[in-house]
Amino acid sequence: MVIGGIWPQRALLRAQLIEEGYEVSALDAWPIPRRYRLPGTTPRVLLIDLQGLPDPRAMLNEVPLVVPRDRVVVVTALGALPGDEVRRLGFNVVERPASIGQVVAATTKLLTG
Repeated sequence: MVIGGIWPQRALLRAQLIEEGYEVSALDAWPIPRRYRLPGTTPRVLLIDLQGLPDPRAMLNEVPLVVPRDRVVVVTALGALPGDEVRRLGFNVVERPASIGQVVAATTKLLTG
């Protein structure tokens, strides 16, 4: 599942992950809809792009209620939380500037590891 506020970037990430053979849902806001929080429907990996999200700290504090921190990739953004702080919270981090390929590689590592 990909969460991000900027739809063109979210669409590119989603398209590349689909090309890699993964099922991907994309959302533009938190919290995730109830249907993804039911047993058997929670995402295997959550990819969060902090760019454009209104309150990234609050969101990251709630994420572990849905998906374990070690199953989450967070892409940092200017003006959001710094990468070191996100790592201290226990999340996998890809710091900007980063390519779509780098984000997909970090996500694939969790899906195949």
